[in-house]
Amino acid sequence: MSSDETPNVPVARHSREAVREKAQLVHAQQSRARLMRRLIIGLVAILAVGSIGAAVAYAVSSSISKPQLSPSGMSDDGVTVTEVSAAPSAPGATPAPTESAAETGESATPAPDPSATAGAKPTEIHIYVDYLSAGAAEFERANARQLAGWISEGAVTVTYHPVALLTASSNGTKYSLRAAAAAACVASYAPNSFYDYNHELLTGQPEPDSDGRSDADLADLAVAVGVSDAKKVRSCIEKQDFVSWAKAATDRALEGPLPGTDDMKLNNEALILVGGKSYVGALNDPAEFSQFVLTIASDEYFGATKPTPTPTPTTTPAS
Repeated sequence: MSSDETPNVPVARHSREAVREKAQLVHAQQSRARLMRRLIIGLVAILAVGSIGAAVAYAVSSSISKPQLSPSGMSDDGVTVTEVSAAPSAPGATPAPTESAAETGESATPAPDPSATAGAKPTEIHIYVDYLSAGAAEFERANARQLAGWISEGAVTVTYHPVALLTASSNGTKYSLRAAAAAACVASYAPNSFYDYNHELLTGQPEPDSDGRSDADLADLAVAVGVSDAKKVRSCIEKQDFVSWAKAATDRALEGPLPGTDDMKLNNEALILVGGKSYVGALNDPAEFSQFVLTIASDEYFGATKPTPTPTPTTTPAS
């Protein structure tokens, strides 16, 4: 009987050792797996940090390598129109402002303009336009024809200042800002077409609270008005070269002072200054605007030619 029990003793001992060895093997495998996971996580973290750093470095280097562009042919962020190829059609056009009409109070009476009078200078008109402004569009439709006539006669100088106060009013497309930048592109590369392009942007405004024109549409409009260097203008508009300038120019106008004034600031999206004075009349009434210009021109002319009083000699009484 004893011979049957003795063989079982070493078997149990060997079994325990086998289990222990297996447990050690499993523990070693788990340790290696944990180490591998840590290595993989570390490598992923290093790669992620490296990618973020590379992206930041690329963004910084791109911003440094691409300087902020500014349009050419502008003065005080404005485009002075000196030539008009053809006067746009508009109702109610009136003759150029004159000093003789100011004396009679009749703004529609034809007479020589101030620039034709010796010593007189053209009256300066500065127009601040947001291409989404209904008021700016209304003023352009009503006064484009007489403004073109005054420019051609040399009675006034008209300077347009594209601004972007209504950037948030186009479903997130920033049409107001992009249109101002597009106008700057035309002013830089095709200045003779600026008046026509400005007129089309204002009289053909998008519907309120719509997306407005795309950059490609803005470029197509420039080509349609006959810009001289269509390739450069299109590239400038579609690449948004002057968007940063348009925003900065708007900020400068809001901070003031505006050119030709002491302390005026941009206070609405359709601001018209004549001789440094703000026009507050009806935007759609060309006769009222003409009378305002006439009054300013008259004040400038008579102020410049007013003779200096000569002292009257006193008589010494005889003794």
